[in-house]
Amino acid sequence: MRDLASCFSEYSVQISETSCSSHSPNSCISPNLTPSVQNAVTSLYKATLSNQKQIPVTLTWSRSSVSQSLTIALGDDQSAAVKLTTNSRIFRKLKGAKALEFHGSAVEIFYDLSAARYESGAEPIDGYYVFIAVDSELGPILGGGSAPEAYLRRLKSGARIAKFALVSRQERFSGNAVYSTKARFRDGGAAHDVVIQCGGGGGEGGEGLKQHPVLSVCVDRKTVIRVKRLQWNFRGNQTIFLDGLLVDLMWDVYDWFCNPGSGSGPGCAVFMFRTRSGMDSRLWLEEKMMRKDEDKHEFSFMIYACKNL
Repeated sequence: MRDLASCFSEYSVQISETSCSSHSPNSCISPNLTPSVQNAVTSLYKATLSNQKQIPVTLTWSRSSVSQSLTIALGDDQSAAVKLTTNSRIFRKLKGAKALEFHGSAVEIFYDLSAARYESGAEPIDGYYVFIAVDSELGPILGGGSAPEAYLRRLKSGARIAKFALVSRQERFSGNAVYSTKARFRDGGAAHDVVIQCGGGGGEGGEGLKQHPVLSVCVDRKTVIRVKRLQWNFRGNQTIFLDGLLVDLMWDVYDWFCNPGSGSGPGCAVFMFRTRSGMDSRLWLEEKMMRKDEDKHEFSFMIYACKNL
């Protein structure tokens, strides 16, 4: 697959300031369509210890027809990993701790998924916690609820707090060509409703995608991008403004039209949101190799979209 910005057509994008009439997060979706199903969520964190050692930590939530699962992996090659599956047979055991070693660092993973509550997605919405300690330095508590006892004991003993930064988030969907989710684009920022819809000029999905393909992207009920003749403008980018940040929005739906997957349906489309410095007018792809400050990082949010016929 060619890079996302390689086929950008500056005339393919129309920005609309018109807000959707409903106050529902899904108000940009045709009432005849149901949002696609979220199959997996992957969040990549960068842990920075007091000795400046950096360790990538990846959390992947997955769902299937019979179970939910969480995989915690360390390092770019994910050579050290712990997998927890919420299969009903072992559901009562989903509370405890795991210890492992990664490149000379002692890693402890504390978790409680026994009361995790899910809706339609792969990631639980509350009732769980996960936290990671690297060389006795604590990371953040992921999940809802109060701090677990093990975490409070470490705090009282004077344990150091490692710096954990969310670097990227990826979500995988399958179903029709409507994708609805929430995303934060900066630490402490608000959660934004993001809706992506591909269909005909009248907003239809299904056959409309083949006949009159149009891409619409809504953020907080406002249409920020509308791309017509999507079969010709299958790759492109546009910059939007959120939370005081410039956010590059890139799309690549080439596989939907020209490269069907292994099954009977189309391949996977990619939609990417990437923050960048407001002082630089260049696209992040151009500035990526020029950044020298390791303490600064942009955040990327990517949606992989598999559309069923």
